[in-house]
Amino acid sequence: MTQQFYVSPEQLMKDRADFARKGIARGRSVVVMSCRDGIALVAQNPSPSLHKLGEIYDRIAFAAVGKYNEFESLRQAGVRYADVRGYSYAREDVTARGLASVYAQSLGAVFTAESKPFEVELVVAEVGRSQETDHLYRLTFDGSIADEAGFVVMGGAADAVVGGLRDTWSADVGLADGVRAAARALAGAATGAAGDGDRSGTPALDPSVLEVAFLERDPDTLRGSHRAFRRIGGPELEIVLQGGQEN
Repeated sequence: MTQQFYVSPEQLMKDRADFARKGIARGRSVVVMSCRDGIALVAQNPSPSLHKLGEIYDRIAFAAVGKYNEFESLRQAGVRYADVRGYSYAREDVTARGLASVYAQSLGAVFTAESKPFEVELVVAEVGRSQETDHLYRLTFDGSIADEAGFVVMGGAADAVVGGLRDTWSADVGLADGVRAAARALAGAATGAAGDGDRSGTPALDPSVLEVAFLERDPDTLRGSHRAFRRIGGPELEIVLQGGQEN
């Protein structure tokens, strides 16, 4: 006869949480930052095609760390939710808050009911008409949701990156300055010298290991005439990282 072993609910939830945290900690960091003229999204990602940053809807973007197949399935589900809601009601009815609530329910259901939780951490970002109306919703593997202010850092080196950004981020920073600050903090954390751009040198700002996108606070975008999300790469990213002006 096979003997059954009892595991308390508290221990089961703790084991699942520890498993998910270990998976997320192996992921390279992502920074999502509210700036004067929009929201900057910067990720350590050497892959040119497996994106950690993506567009969901007109003014809404998605950023994630963890297992790619899991957060990509969530991103695609979010796009479908936004498209259906925008078509059924109005484009203005698609909000980051509504999308984050849907994600929280899905993540919470998997965490409590399935044997393996999702090894992901997400940010749903929405650019507003003013910086005060920007929204950054952070979601964790168990469905917990938090409305963050200023900037959010996810990934294994999150604490070191936050330390590197504390002295460089301010509410009136521009998108290009925000990208450079995030790149320096990410590189500094990788080398054990968070926030010290001088010691990290030129490789710290190597665009080949960065994925960058903007949610631009453009009046035409906010009137609904075009989308806010824009990827920054190639020569344009090199100019931004070297301190040039954005187009």
